[in-house]
This record gives sequence, C-alpha cells and structure tokens, in this order.
Amino acid sequence: MARSTPELSREFFGRVGDTDIHRHVLAWPGGLTVRVLDYGGVIQSLEAPDRHGRPGNVVLGFAGLDGYVANNEPDAARVFLGALIGRYANRIAGGRFTLDGVVHRTPLNDGKNTLHGGPAGFDTRVWSVTEIRDSASVGVRLRLVSPDGDQGFPATVTTEVTYRLEARDRLSIVYRATADAPTVLNLTNHTYWNLAGEGTGDIYGQSLVLNASRFCPTDDNLIPTGDPAPVDGTPFDFRRATAIGARIDTPDPQLAIGHGYDHNWVLDRTGPPSFAARAHDPVSGRQLTMWTTEPGLQFYSGNFLTPELIGTSGRPYHRGAGFALEPQHFPDSPNRPDFSSTVLRPGELHDQTTVFEFAVTP
Repeated sequence: MARSTPELSREFFGRVGDTDIHRHVLAWPGGLTVRVLDYGGVIQSLEAPDRHGRPGNVVLGFAGLDGYVANNEPDAARVFLGALIGRYANRIAGGRFTLDGVVHRTPLNDGKNTLHGGPAGFDTRVWSVTEIRDSASVGVRLRLVSPDGDQGFPATVTTEVTYRLEARDRLSIVYRATADAPTVLNLTNHTYWNLAGEGTGDIYGQSLVLNASRFCPTDDNLIPTGDPAPVDGTPFDFRRATAIGARIDTPDPQLAIGHGYDHNWVLDRTGPPSFAARAHDPVSGRQLTMWTTEPGLQFYSGNFLTPELIGTSGRPYHRGAGFALEPQHFPDSPNRPDFSSTVLRPGELHDQTTVFEFAVTP
C-alpha cells in the first residue's frame, strides 16, 4: 500500500485594500486539513475525522475575509477567531507598564486594560508567507515586522510563526521573535475549538483535563490578584477529566466575573513541549491533546460569543460555542515582577512551541 504524503496549496481569499489575502491549505489524506490565512495568521478551519472516519471542521471561523475584517473594526466586539496574538497576549492592567525605569502606555481596548496587543494587534496585520514542503510535513512560515512604538510597545520586533502539519494527526506552532531594543512580548494563538463540530452547539458537555494545580484569581477586570491559588476544592480543578460546563453555574465569584472561564492556569510542568491539556467530545469521539513550552494556559469558555457572529457553517455562534486554550505567559506580567518575565532584549531569541494532536476514542 502506498504511503500517503501531505499536500500544500494556496487559494485567493479576498483583499484588504490593495493587498491580496490567501488561504493556505495543509492537508494529510485521511487525516487533518488545516486552512491558514495570511491575514492575522488565522487558523480559519481545521477538519479532523470522527470515530467513524468522517471529517468535520472543529474550529470556529468566518466563511469569508469580510467577517474577520469587520470583527477587527474599532466598534466591534472582537473575538479573535483563530488569530495570532501579539505583541502582548492577554491583559495589561491600566494600559501601562514600566521597563528599565521608563513608563510605556498602550491603548485601552478592554475597559481599563490593553487586551491582546491593543486595537491593532498582530491579529489585524497581513503577514508575509513562505511555504514549507518536505516528505514528512507541510507548513507555512508567517513573518511580521512590528515597528518601534507599535501600539505603544517599545522596540522593533521581528516575529516568525510556523504552522506545520507534521503527521496526519499533528499540528505544531513554533514562534520565534527578536527585538532591537528591550521590550515585552507574549505570543499565542486564539483558536476556538468545538470537537463536536463547528456550529453544532455548545461545548459544555465536552470534557477537559488541565495539567495545573494552581490558577490565577482575578479582579473584576480579569487582572490577576495576589499569588496563584490552589485549584483544590474549586471549580478550577480540571486535573481529572471534567465536563466544561459541570461547574459554570456554581456561585463561585470568580466564575461570575466573566460568566464562565477566562483565567490563567499555572502549568505544573514546562520545558521542551510538555503535556498541558486534553479535551474530548464523547459524541464524535474526537480527542485533542496539547503540549507546550509555555508556563501558563489561558482557558476561555467562549463567554462573550454572541449570535450576531455567523460562522463558516452559516450558523450563529452563541455563548459557549467554542473554547480556547491559549498557551502563554501570565496576564499582566510586565506589572508583576513575581511572575515569569516577558522581557525580550537585543540578542535574545523568543522561542516557544505548541503541539496539537488529534485522536479518536471508541
């Protein structure tokens, strides 16, 4: 029997101004098919087989480019579907931080906070793309140069992100960045998953395991307060497989803040990608396992999705239509010297890896 090989193709997806936007299709016959945009570095769809071998899209997204562009408008309730996030993933309290004695101010786009790099973060940019092909994998390497002062952040930062389909069931994301002056940097991908299939309903019956014995409690602005707290005896204990919706309706004040989960978990192990999370849908049998080099994982249960968002299937996205697993450093780290540092200096390489692997259960 001939061994299948991965395939890579490119197709026109639309225009932003005078710039052509393309969708890059990474496919492994009988396995995953991943579609990546050079606008925002978005994972627009990912098809994975269920336990019967039937492929289905398990990623929330928009059918056309107009949906992404409209959702990035200043007055939109931005949801960052599938996008690369930078310069700083998550929140910076008060839109300000001090680095080497200098105060830097970043635009407020989340109440009193800067969220995901500001109103014109990496998710709104057009990235240059290099295609990658070999006998064992296909991928795309996206590159972006962010100038000094971009969204208030110091230094010119050059970022490369590589999406690679390494096997029929495995997708890796490798981030590398350098800076010409001291700055802060926190990168991630904001894909929303629904392992039952995009647009099929909520994710509350899908189970989740998080390899974390502590999480970061937050204030009403979703900014961490104090030290990380043990998950023992709280709705934040996912060390054993637990339905995502099992505890959302409990009276825990932390869950009431965001009407669900939108918190950082402190992963118990880091290093060359180590196990971080596993999600499972009992109906389709799809199982997603994630490894990462990052110290934290932001788990978000899709609390602010609304039916005004129409997905690739033509169905609306209600609250809980998908969940995000965002490996990263902790929120507001530039203002928290007790958290792991996000400072990037000249001559240093920001280097992180996340791996997603799909399987099916009987």
